[in-house]
Amino acid sequence: MQEITNNLFDPVVKEVSEQGKMTQPSITYWQDAWRRLKKNKLAMAGFVFLIGITILALIGPFLQKYGYEVQNLQARNMMPNGQHWFGTDEFGRDLWVRVWWGTRISLFIGIMAALMDLLIGVLYGGISAYYGGKVDDIMQRFIEIVYSIPYLLITVLLIVIMGSGIWTIVLAYGITGWISMARLVRGQVLSLKEQEYVLAATSLGAGTWRIILRHLIPNALGFIIIQITFTIPQAIFTEAFLSFLGLGVKVPLASLGMLLSDGVGSMRLFPWRLFFPALIFSLMMLSFNLLGDGLRDALDPKLRK
Repeated sequence: MQEITNNLFDPVVKEVSEQGKMTQPSITYWQDAWRRLKKNKLAMAGFVFLIGITILALIGPFLQKYGYEVQNLQARNMMPNGQHWFGTDEFGRDLWVRVWWGTRISLFIGIMAALMDLLIGVLYGGISAYYGGKVDDIMQRFIEIVYSIPYLLITVLLIVIMGSGIWTIVLAYGITGWISMARLVRGQVLSLKEQEYVLAATSLGAGTWRIILRHLIPNALGFIIIQITFTIPQAIFTEAFLSFLGLGVKVPLASLGMLLSDGVGSMRLFPWRLFFPALIFSLMMLSFNLLGDGLRDALDPKLRK
């Protein structure tokens, strides 16, 4: 019988399979969404425009020495020049300052509408879908009742009670504006609450609010962000429409809708009074829609290219 020695064995060379190697570093869901968003040139252009408009809305009025309410009847309806970059209106007020003040007010109303969507719509839709059954039926019937009330009627009633102003518009939009968000979140939570991680959290003793706030809503966050990017321009457009009808902010404050309303009446003789507010308003609305479309493509896994 042959003696077993070390010479009878060959050392095994460790070979790493190329197939098992990671060709790319691991990235999170949000990093992947940002990477895909950056590839969308139109969405990034809208994002850059929104940043620029927001910065000018914050600092633009301070680049001129005039106040938004300061009148100078000797400088009425002046064309754009070195002193008044956007010209002046019928009271000699500087349009550069008033346009950026109006942009600030419009953005504020849009952001407040988005916050109401988050605070009311997300929680309402999440609770309705999670509990289901009779609770869901009652909550959805309430939504249908509120949705059946015309928004313009609510606005007029609040103006009669509270008077016209920024907070009247915000409150009127907050009464009905959250319904679309609630329905969207409800649909998402109805599909998410049947997932295994929700059953596991329930088995481990997690409470209702913990499951809703820590598991269900965060997993629907992509769709919530997309909805917000469309909610803000919708609220801005609604405010502009109300201000155009004379139901908006109080004079001497200015919103883009009020400036557009003033500019329409004098567009033949003084076209710059309509051109600059319309330009900023159109760029802002277009930028929000481009960014919203880009976020939809970036955050929805079904639309990945």
